[in-house]
Amino acid sequence: MTLLDGISLSQTIKGELARQIEQRRVAGLKVPHLAAVLVGENGASLTYVGAKVKACEQVGFHSTLVRLPESISEMELLLEIQRLNDDPDIDGYIVQLPLPAHINDELILLAINPSKDVDGFHPENIGRMALGLPTYLPATPMGILTMLERYKVPTEGRHAVVVGRSHIVGLPMSILLQRNASPGNCTVTLTHSRTKNLAELCRSADILVAALGKPGFITADMVKEGAAVIDVGITRVDDASKKSGFRIAGDVDFDEVAPKCSFITPVPGGVGPMTIVSLLTNALNASIRNAEASVH
Repeated sequence: MTLLDGISLSQTIKGELARQIEQRRVAGLKVPHLAAVLVGENGASLTYVGAKVKACEQVGFHSTLVRLPESISEMELLLEIQRLNDDPDIDGYIVQLPLPAHINDELILLAINPSKDVDGFHPENIGRMALGLPTYLPATPMGILTMLERYKVPTEGRHAVVVGRSHIVGLPMSILLQRNASPGNCTVTLTHSRTKNLAELCRSADILVAALGKPGFITADMVKEGAAVIDVGITRVDDASKKSGFRIAGDVDFDEVAPKCSFITPVPGGVGPMTIVSLLTNALNASIRNAEASVH
């Protein structure tokens, strides 16, 4: 069993990015500038955004954190989005989800300039991804693809089962795994909460991607011998034995499932760090594209 270690792989990729940024800086080219918009005081969101800002510093990016109150109106947030769209120094930005209940997530995501949408959530970028055109891939699926590629997990001709159909992970993951590329060329089954015979379908998977947000949902009897298991779940579970009062749990019962696997990601330390380096990669590509566009 090979552990797909996202921490060590992300450190390697950060090193590669840092060298590219230094080369750009020495050549007098623009250093990428990534911004993050955080609305309110959601604890998990604060942690995620903090990790993204820290990663920017590690590779030599410029970063800006735009913190806004929970009470901000939808119109005020849209004006903030427009300001970021219009700022030539900002190459790409993310709006950290979830947003407060009184704000329509879809409306905000639609307002982001697709050329600065380094999260890859804008419908234009999702459409380009589906057609196999150059675009920003959603950061978590992109991180998983990078992991499959770097660890040489075989995908061609394999049956991949994706559990969960969110627009952020499940749906784009199913599109990317079946594309005519490497990694890719899988036969993909996309499953969800209404799927009948879910356990049976999971048992048929050579590659199983769990992205439904239910701790420990995937058990050993749902995984076939030798499968590659990618656990995207990240849920805070109350745990009095921890100093923080909680632990981070994945969608896969790791201790039970790992012995059956050829490859498996841990939680934490698997997909999460890869999401962040994918975001940085998208931001670097945005900076290069924006620089080229300003020349033409």
